[in-house]
Amino acid sequence: MRRTFVPAVTAGTIMLVSAATAAVAQDAARAVSGGGISVPGWQGKIDPSEAGRGGKLEDSKLAKEGNNLHVTTGPAVAYWNPANKASGNYTVKATFTEAKYMGLNDHPHPYGIVIGLNDASTDNQTYLYCTAYGNGKFIVRGFGPAPFQLNGRGEANDAVHKAAGTGQPVSQEIAVSVKGGDVTCAINGTVVGTYKKADVVGAGKLKSTDGVYGIRFGHNTEATVSGLTMTKN
Repeated sequence: MRRTFVPAVTAGTIMLVSAATAAVAQDAARAVSGGGISVPGWQGKIDPSEAGRGGKLEDSKLAKEGNNLHVTTGPAVAYWNPANKASGNYTVKATFTEAKYMGLNDHPHPYGIVIGLNDASTDNQTYLYCTAYGNGKFIVRGFGPAPFQLNGRGEANDAVHKAAGTGQPVSQEIAVSVKGGDVTCAINGTVVGTYKKADVVGAGKLKSTDGVYGIRFGHNTEATVSGLTMTKN
C-alpha cells in the first residue's frame, strides 16, 4: 500500500509567518512631502518607536491654515508651543476635524489633546493624552517616558463621532480637565473617562499634571485643529 507523507509545519515556521503577518498589520509611517513645522513658536517630537524605525520629525507636517493648525503625519507625533502652560485645575480643549476619514491609511488612527508635558524634546519627556478615532473609539495613554495605558488599547463610547465612511468628514471636540484629584477626558461634551491623579502621576508616569499642553496625532493621519484653548477650572 502506498503511503503519502505530508511534511509537518515546524513551530519555527509558524512563528515566522506570524511575525510577518504582524509586520504587515502595523503599517509603516510614510514621510510627508514638504514636512516639518512652519508655525512660529511650535515644536514637536515623534514617538521613540518611530524614531527607532528611522523616522524623523521632518517626516510629519504642522502648518497654519487660517486660524487653524493643519497636521499631516508621517510618524506619530506630539506638537506644542512652550508658551502654552497649564497648572492647578484647568481644562484644555480643541476641535479636531478629519476632512477625509482614513484618507492616509486603511484603518483608523487617533488625534487629540496633550497635557502635563515636561522635559520636552528629551528622552525623559512625559505627557498624557486623550485621543479619538473616527470609528467611535478613544484612547487615554501616557509616556512616563515609557508608554503606560489608562484604558487599555482604547474603548468605544457613543459620544465619539463616527465617520459615515472612508473619505467622509468627521470631527471631535476633545477636552482634558484636571480638577482636584481627578483627570477627565470629555469628547463632544460627554465625559468618557475619569482617572485618579494618583494613577497618572508618579514613578514611570507623569512628572506632574502641571506643564505644557498641546496636540498629538497617530501616524499616517491628516486633520485640522481649531479652538485650542486652556481655561482655569
